[in-house]
Amino acid sequence: MNAKTLAKTVAFLALLIGSLPLPSGGAEEGEGKRYVETKEGQRPAPTVAADNVCAWPNLTVLDDGTIVATIFNRPSHGSMAGDVECWATKDCGATWSKVGTPAPHEPDTNRMNVAAGRAKNNDLIVIASGWSNQYPEGESGAAFRAGILHTWLSRSSDGGRTWSIDKEGLPDQAPDGRRWVPFGDVVEGDDGLLHAVAYSSRAWCIASRDDGKTWGEFTPIDKDNGRNETAILNLGGGKWLAASRQSALFGYASDDDCRTWRPLGPITEKGQHPGHLLRLKDGRVLLSYGDRTGTVHGVEVRASSDEGKTWSEPVRLLDWWGDGGYPSSVQLPDGQVLTTYYAAKIEGHERYHMGVVVWDPSRSLGTSP
Repeated sequence: MNAKTLAKTVAFLALLIGSLPLPSGGAEEGEGKRYVETKEGQRPAPTVAADNVCAWPNLTVLDDGTIVATIFNRPSHGSMAGDVECWATKDCGATWSKVGTPAPHEPDTNRMNVAAGRAKNNDLIVIASGWSNQYPEGESGAAFRAGILHTWLSRSSDGGRTWSIDKEGLPDQAPDGRRWVPFGDVVEGDDGLLHAVAYSSRAWCIASRDDGKTWGEFTPIDKDNGRNETAILNLGGGKWLAASRQSALFGYASDDDCRTWRPLGPITEKGQHPGHLLRLKDGRVLLSYGDRTGTVHGVEVRASSDEGKTWSEPVRLLDWWGDGGYPSSVQLPDGQVLTTYYAAKIEGHERYHMGVVVWDPSRSLGTSP
């Protein structure tokens, strides 16, 4: 598949997802689903943290406990001009405010696809790509799907308020000759390198040896199969876990700090993706992902006590209709988990937004054996 065909395919899928009908009647819960609980044993209600944005939130926790969400700032599945923004909360998700713009768009483009996290010196790092709306003369197509943009590197030393942007320093292409799209968390390895994920025709683990100033060393997570949006987690001792998207989520493991990967098999059913991975304080691994199966979509969570070999049964976090998903989770000082998501509609709110759910993993997923 050449670059033009890939762009048209992605454009069609984006339009299909974004145009799914939203029901006008009363909301019905996911049939047969069990839902998470708060510490008090109640089903938590989602909070609208940033309204009128499509988001695809990515969470980073700073030294002072501030939680920063890196998002796309427009109410569209990438079919209009827009920027990558950072929003932050200092009260464990109760209130949020915009703090800065790591990747403002240039004319007739958007910046929307990101990997984000912390450098070893505690700077915030955002790796941002996006789409052009500038079709060659005589050609036309879906809005803002003319081609993938060259990736930028943005860096902030003041909690996301101001940013330096390197527009030229990153590789333009992955090893397959295509422009790459960043996704997920920037994660420090026990090898001293920073690691992140990019995808083109494959999902690649990329690395930085200079604390995020330059990136390269593209390593395929699966050299034989097409994969795209992939979550990675440092398990310690050079061991890593990945949850990689195609029709479903597929697990992968590395024992040598992301230099080689081996498959663990499917984790979810078709239509359940993409995912995010988090090590809980009790040692378990938390997986959160979007479930697009059935009439009522939602975010679901599962836990693993054996570093991704097996997983608990799914538990529903919230329901949504139409477009949504892309959860990201962090654990709060009191042991509860804050999970962000985006959706076009939830019960009681019928606009694109970034939402937040705070829930208790012990009550919802049991305790670690």
